[in-house]
Amino acid sequence: MRVTADREVCVGAGLCALTAPEVFDQDDDGVVTVLTPDPSPETHATAREAGMLCPSGALRLLSLIHR
Repeated sequence: MRVTADREVCVGAGLCALTAPEVFDQDDDGVVTVLTPDPSPETHATAREAGMLCPSGALRLLSLIHR
């Protein structure tokens, strides 16, 4: 999985940081910061949940297929 965030779109709701604190945080202005752009498989479910909860759609999660 690859995680990115559009900081220009972020509204600072903080649901990402509350849902997946090992992947997301907020800076001093409340804007999303991606802590782990390539999270471990154990955190994929919470990262996906955070992406679904984001009210502004600022989060992008790309599933990678390893062969």
